[in-house]
Amino acid sequence: MKHAENIFLKGTKSEHLRTFLSILAVAALLLSAGCKQSTSANTPTKRPPVPVTVATVTQRSIPIQVRTIGNVEAYSTISVKALIGGELTKVHFTEGDFVTKGQLLFEIDRRPYEEAVRQAQANLARDAANLANAEAEARRFAVLAQHGAVAMQDNDTKQAAAHALEASVAADRSAIDNAKLNVTYCSIYSPIDGRTGNLMVKQGNVVKANDIALVIINQVNPIYATFAVPEAEFPAIHERMRSGLIVEATPNGDDRGPARGKLTFADNAVDSSTGTIKLKATFENTGNRLWPGQFVNVVLTVRNQGNAIIVPSQAVQTSQKGQFVYVVRNNKVEMRPVVINRNVGNDIAIESGVQPGEVVVTDGQSRLVPGAEIQIAKTPVSGP
Repeated sequence: MKHAENIFLKGTKSEHLRTFLSILAVAALLLSAGCKQSTSANTPTKRPPVPVTVATVTQRSIPIQVRTIGNVEAYSTISVKALIGGELTKVHFTEGDFVTKGQLLFEIDRRPYEEAVRQAQANLARDAANLANAEAEARRFAVLAQHGAVAMQDNDTKQAAAHALEASVAADRSAIDNAKLNVTYCSIYSPIDGRTGNLMVKQGNVVKANDIALVIINQVNPIYATFAVPEAEFPAIHERMRSGLIVEATPNGDDRGPARGKLTFADNAVDSSTGTIKLKATFENTGNRLWPGQFVNVVLTVRNQGNAIIVPSQAVQTSQKGQFVYVVRNNKVEMRPVVINRNVGNDIAIESGVQPGEVVVTDGQSRLVPGAEIQIAKTPVSGP
């Protein structure tokens, strides 16, 4: 300051004035620059619009469905057994073949049984001859007894002998029928249409009557799918069961779409250990898509719900306060809590929170905050 004072004192008045004005100009420039820097530092930078994809909330009728896992069962399972013993002389199919009802499957050596038929026939012939003789004697003794020529006891003996031989003849006829029946059992036929399983007894082995199964046949046309549903779902199912509820079954890894059948059976009690009830659906099984023992994804359509509010499942997000969607209004988003009704395939039915016609964000939510400005993109924008 002393140096400045010396300058003012030594110069002329005009020089003093020019110097003073220069100092003021420099001070004004410094002050202006400082104000600009302060204003620039305090002004927030405007965020660019967030690219998102959107979808319109719709309203339509949706099916009310129960989804579960089921197991395929044969419509009928038959264990084919021999009713008589003997050597298995012929097998008329290859294991795994489809067979039809009445088709010849096995043959057992019939010679011993044919011999039994002939023996029974010979016994009948013998007893029939004896019966004829006994009946003739019985008639003669009856006449003699009327005239007192023989004792009544002898007459009764002859009559009894004739009756006994009548019974023997009847037994012989029954023995013949039984022997012939055993001959028919030597040929074993398929009782149903179905597919044969593993051959348990090979040709040449000796089988016993009513012993192990020779083969097991499963009827697969039609076929059953059994599954269980929660007991809370059963009242609505039971109410509409007579109308023929549609059941869809899709085997794992099958991309041809579901097989369609009808609900045909409900168990007579709820399983108290699981809280579920067993149901069964019948499928025509054209093309044999369903196979016994196979696990399938089952969808049971109970009814249709009209005027359901639908949004894509990707639109629904989850926060600490619950589920919500971002609704687009004037190129900005607002966070809207929603109450979900049920899943509908790749969509979700909303109980409350949005209205038909509103637009919701389906991709890009990770970069959004309430009130953020958006830019609608035509391609997926997922990413950090």
